[in-house]
Amino acid sequence: MNKILERLKNKLIVSCQSEEGDPFNSPEYVTLFAKAAIMGGATGIRSEGFFKTKMIVENVDVPVIGLIKSHYEDGFVRITGSFADVEKLIETKCHIIAVDGTFRLREGVTGPNFIKEIKKRYNVLVMADISTYEEGIACAKSGADCISTTLSGYTPETKHLSKDKPDIKLVSDLTKNISIPVIAEGKLNKPEYAAEALKAGAWACVVGTAITRPRIITQWYIDAINNVKEN
Repeated sequence: MNKILERLKNKLIVSCQSEEGDPFNSPEYVTLFAKAAIMGGATGIRSEGFFKTKMIVENVDVPVIGLIKSHYEDGFVRITGSFADVEKLIETKCHIIAVDGTFRLREGVTGPNFIKEIKKRYNVLVMADISTYEEGIACAKSGADCISTTLSGYTPETKHLSKDKPDIKLVSDLTKNISIPVIAEGKLNKPEYAAEALKAGAWACVVGTAITRPRIITQWYIDAINNVKEN
């Protein structure tokens, strides 16, 4: 299964997700985003939800990272937080399952212990989505096949971090201290940020919003224009 990770080395993974209210929020439309990303050179796709992930897997020939989003009681996002979620993603035949690797409890256990149990129960590749260095180290020790910095800035412990720039230091610190691939994800909103992440040791980069969320990209421009008008 490591051949799947080898295919992603030094490459771009595009996260093709859409939220409720977006006009692209359907399996058919996110699959078209995935196809367009691959035409542009992406060698991997990240997808959320059972039906969307299943359709993408059935229509592309690159590795697909699947996940199911939910929320903790405090409202912060949780990535594939139950064994039921894992089993649904296995049904999609996605190549890698992204799992919340934070220290927050789900089904009575922390992320690292949850991953350890997943690796015991199922023959799957696990990507641990983490927010801190300590979480990354713990998930690597628990059997995760790769680490992603997805949740840096999106947990109670890291919400103080920049909302505009990726956590390159986290990428660098992890790559120096663990042997499994570290994938840079989160706020890679400029091509130069992706290049910076690879220089810091990232195995690959995941980019989502800046490629597949036209509503939000449009808002970036509107905010910049309004800022000029106000000043």
